[in-house]
Amino acid sequence: MTFAAKSDYLLETLWVPVGTADRSVYALTLTNNSDRPIKGFRLGVSGPARIDPAADVEGGQLLVRLSNYAEFAPPEGFELKPGATWTLKAHGMSFEPRHWTDGANAAFLVLSDGTNAPVAVLASRAHGDNAELKRGAAVYPVPKVAPVPVSIVPWPQAVAVSGQLLAPPGLDLKAEGSEASAAAKAFADLTASLFPVEGIVRPAAEGGFPVELSKASHLGPEAYTIRFSPAGVAISGGSQTGILYGLITLGQVLRGARSHPGTFVFPTGGEIKDEPALAWRGTHLDVARQFYSTAEVERFLQLMAWNKLNRFHWHLTDDEAWRVEIDAYPALTEIGAWRGHGRKIPPLLGSGPEPTGGYYTKAAVRQIVALAASLGIEVMPEIDIPGHSYAMLQAIPELRDPEEKGSYHSVQGFPDNCLNPAREETYRVLEVIFDELIELFPMRAIHVGADEVPLGAWSGSPEALTRLRALAGDEVAETHAKRLNVVTNTHGADEIDGSGAAVLQGEFLARVQAFLASRNCVTGGWQEAAHGNVIDKAKSLLFGWRTVEASAALAEEGYDIVVCPGQVYYLDMANSPAWSEPGGSWAGWSDPEKLYTFDPVEGWTDAQKKHLLGVQCCIWSEPMTDRAVFDRLVFPRLSALAETGWTRPERKSFKRFEALVGLMPVLYGFYAAE
Repeated sequence: MTFAAKSDYLLETLWVPVGTADRSVYALTLTNNSDRPIKGFRLGVSGPARIDPAADVEGGQLLVRLSNYAEFAPPEGFELKPGATWTLKAHGMSFEPRHWTDGANAAFLVLSDGTNAPVAVLASRAHGDNAELKRGAAVYPVPKVAPVPVSIVPWPQAVAVSGQLLAPPGLDLKAEGSEASAAAKAFADLTASLFPVEGIVRPAAEGGFPVELSKASHLGPEAYTIRFSPAGVAISGGSQTGILYGLITLGQVLRGARSHPGTFVFPTGGEIKDEPALAWRGTHLDVARQFYSTAEVERFLQLMAWNKLNRFHWHLTDDEAWRVEIDAYPALTEIGAWRGHGRKIPPLLGSGPEPTGGYYTKAAVRQIVALAASLGIEVMPEIDIPGHSYAMLQAIPELRDPEEKGSYHSVQGFPDNCLNPAREETYRVLEVIFDELIELFPMRAIHVGADEVPLGAWSGSPEALTRLRALAGDEVAETHAKRLNVVTNTHGADEIDGSGAAVLQGEFLARVQAFLASRNCVTGGWQEAAHGNVIDKAKSLLFGWRTVEASAALAEEGYDIVVCPGQVYYLDMANSPAWSEPGGSWAGWSDPEKLYTFDPVEGWTDAQKKHLLGVQCCIWSEPMTDRAVFDRLVFPRLSALAETGWTRPERKSFKRFEALVGLMPVLYGFYAAE
């Protein structure tokens, strides 16, 4: 399978791991398909694979390397003639390819006159592996005989239905009260968008089956009851969201019975009683590494609602980009939202030489937040600090200590990417940014990242070292100064705990949290925010992404926890270890069954479970250049996570889930050919 567009130049990449050869080789072969020779050119390539700055390169020279972007030059005087090839071999990768999406996914030439030329890129291959490369969501056929009579995902707490009615053409909604009316409108808009030609909501004149909607004060806010009869359906819910969830369940029942009448029924009697097992049923989306339009985000929210997910963790900033409009600092989006050759942020993760990217205006944010609210979803923004701030620092370079020397690198290969906690300007800028964000997001939780601060962060900053001496003494400061030029090589950087970097980050987070608390906001953070135990647990919300055991330990300390372990709940991780599968594998891999059957609180005590808020899957976007890859990685695992959050453990069944999940929609509509 190839995805290269027609071009005068073609790049092919091959990964040869250790064991197949004496040492690993990342080979890049450029073919000149034009009718003219070229010389004095440079080749720009972006990853996710990362070549080490000190890599041994055969056949050329590594000129530039920033994270997953690399720029090469051929030997002096080299001429690439028409029909000829030029091959580079790099030995030494700081992030080795393990799947086809890890290899080069964009390239271009800088010609001798300074102009750029596009290069078509073939999907990366692994030595000796000729398996068909996979794209598109896996297909889950609906069986002729299902283990349950109705199709519902996530599965309700109690289903006791009887009889069978010829599936009606649609549903005629009759709402009682303002909350029921709002739920009816949200459901009508939702189904019209997700299933535009199915006519799920229609009047009686068009065959709509009567559905009465009402609020029931005795039910919890997300709970609902559905009662079936031959003459109509009655749905009661504890709130607008509860009524909406009842409608979504009924809509799934209708779609199943209508599209597979021999397998599923539309009942004439009985009832469904339902409420969620966990309060926080979340999905995180990284829009920094790849940009998703407002329309894409809105459809994603609609799919979340169809799965009864209720928290959207919007990862708006990272090293690669800044994606939200801030009036006080227009440079954040003017500079930080765009990548390209010659710009402050180079082509990364599949972008080419032309300006690529985008950001969300405040009007777009308000529109997205309003849609989410109508669907029962709260939106938590994330501004990832003090680490993962390369794009922000490119836009506002005055946040750096002007006397800082040397360099440190993050695990992703970004140099000097942390906001300086010793500079008062840092806090002044952040407070202005947070005030603008708080005005946009009604949810009183702001996620501040706090993850993956490199061990050597601020080790060359006189301002930071002076502050560190005041906080922890000369010995700690002197030890930290010796960490100049240290490169972080592991995700999580847990080794910073107790270090000078951790001391400085602790003070930073304490100040940020105090400001957010003054605005009546809870501070969200990845689990590294607990380093040094300096933040106020009562005003914090941590996301445990390492292991279930690490999350349990934080719960034991009194932190409220959302469980999202990378080895299972990171949906950018591949579905299997095979090269032919897209995605990453640095945290592990998980297919839908592994995710579905995973116990997020295995071994937790009752005391620890009191601090469990819920579960969340995380979608990091390094491999998502190809939107068919998004569909393969996210679906149906998103639905598997939804059932873990909604359905009580004793009610779960992967066999049932497999039979039903084929009716759930995907974001882009790409399905595997298999």
